[in-house]
Amino acid sequence: MVTRRAFIDATSAVGATALLGATPAAAGATTAPSAAGVTHAEARARDAIRAANVGMRASYAALKSELSTRLSPVIVVQNDATGGRFTLIRDGSPRGTVCPVPELFELAKSISHVPQGIFSILAAYISPTVPHLPNADRIDPHDLEMVAFKKPGSGGWSDPLQRYAATLDSARRQLVRANLPQELEDSCRQILDASLAYIGEAVSSGTCDTARFQRYSARVYPSIRTNMEYAAAAQISGVEGLMREWRATIGEERWKDLYTVVLSIWTTSELNQASIIIRRCMNPAKVATHLIDLSTVEVPHDPVAVALDNLARIVLDNVSAEMVLPTDPVVADAFKGKEDLLSVEILRQLGPTAGAPSASPSAKGSACPLHKQ
Repeated sequence: MVTRRAFIDATSAVGATALLGATPAAAGATTAPSAAGVTHAEARARDAIRAANVGMRASYAALKSELSTRLSPVIVVQNDATGGRFTLIRDGSPRGTVCPVPELFELAKSISHVPQGIFSILAAYISPTVPHLPNADRIDPHDLEMVAFKKPGSGGWSDPLQRYAATLDSARRQLVRANLPQELEDSCRQILDASLAYIGEAVSSGTCDTARFQRYSARVYPSIRTNMEYAAAAQISGVEGLMREWRATIGEERWKDLYTVVLSIWTTSELNQASIIIRRCMNPAKVATHLIDLSTVEVPHDPVAVALDNLARIVLDNVSAEMVLPTDPVVADAFKGKEDLLSVEILRQLGPTAGAPSASPSAKGSACPLHKQ
């Protein structure tokens, strides 16, 4: 909810100022008389109107803050490279943080990420022209131009690539002592061997063309799939095992009302791996409203505080929507969902196709006004 989120984010600063007795002007809400013809009396009247919203924000902030200390039971999941940190909240207080996923998860993924590591070194130096490859139509030319921002053919990639090769060589030489399942050890070896061979060819030839890289990445993909199978199995066993343990601790009656907040970066916020597993362990009747996938820009300094603050907003809005907007279920759903509160009205005014991502610019009601100039 873009509008509500921006509007609520200002609550702490603006609302707290209002609670301390500051005027709306001190909260940054004043519109001074301007050359546009707003008189002093009009500005004061508008400030008085804004004060009603400042008061609402303050009340909302106070209620949300208290609610965040009462939420229970809650599981907060912070996704990370080891499979996630899981924190159990009961009666508003953390009761333990666990990293339940076996180490095999991290090890399998570490080697699977090697092609991405190589590409991250080379990407800025590749040609900004879409290559003649089978998947060329899936590459956005502008995206490629933004990524390939250094001069193709320059040698700036060679030294960092060779340093990365030394890291991979160390992993390859010690792989046999990691005590991995044989199939996983074999797939890791295949990825490392192919990667070292590719790096050697690139450095000796002084070129890092996309066609050669795609041949290499296609060659290691079957081994990556094997690693993915092991990583997924490790995560399922670890998370489900912890859910069974905490379910027994909480008890069936309270488990039925469990909230779960999964924090992840935007690129993994849909079909998130932890969410997929956890939803199977929650009350099916409530999972749609009690399992929250929270997209973050970066890893929060305090994931639990961020999760509880957002969950408090969601729970409060779920109730507010039905109480404040009891006669319009469609708008109430927008209020308590991910939609902008004004989305229903904006779509009505712009036309039924305005919200369709694939709508043609020429579609009635959805055309960008810039195209009409």
